[in-house]
Amino acid sequence: MSAEVSTDSPGNSRFITLEGVEGAGKSSQLPLIQSWLEKRGRSVITTREPGGTALAESIRSVLVDGEDMPPMSELLLMFAARCSHLEDKIRPALDEGNWVICDRFIDASYAYQGAGRGLGEDTVAKLEAMTLQGLQPDQVFIFDIPVQAGLERVATRGESNRFDVAGIDFMEKVRACYLQRAAAAPGRYTVIDASQDMQAVTAQVQHALEKLL
Repeated sequence: MSAEVSTDSPGNSRFITLEGVEGAGKSSQLPLIQSWLEKRGRSVITTREPGGTALAESIRSVLVDGEDMPPMSELLLMFAARCSHLEDKIRPALDEGNWVICDRFIDASYAYQGAGRGLGEDTVAKLEAMTLQGLQPDQVFIFDIPVQAGLERVATRGESNRFDVAGIDFMEKVRACYLQRAAAAPGRYTVIDASQDMQAVTAQVQHALEKLL
């Protein structure tokens, strides 16, 4: 969806990403963010990773619901999907002056494959340099919740994927990586207390968005 009325010009586009462990509730906030921004005259494109284009969504089905695979295969597939996503959706949308809100992006690769799978930061950084070519989100929201609480939320869904069942130790590494990245660049990251009720989480997000406007 995009807004019917926009006050943005191509130079006023913004790129916002939502990150967090499984069950943090970030995906539930995405349409609320879109609606809040559109009411303030922004043209908004929402998307997700892995996914966002037909090719990337095909890769997503392998990554999320497919069989187990070597960690490096997982990482390379993530970046294969990201290449399509960037070139066919994200960059064109930003060039047109849209605000792009993405459910997961590059930080997820550092957290899930770099930390969780043990491939390391340097490995991910090399692929990032080749793929993103300097593009970075203007703001990253880290929806933070204790791992056990997040996994309990996931259990109520009645369905799971490869990452949901990776285990507590894996997800603790993911969470720690997210928080480390946020601490290293506090101007670009906002940590949201996702353990609160949905209304309180939404209020935190909107307060941060006010600063971007």
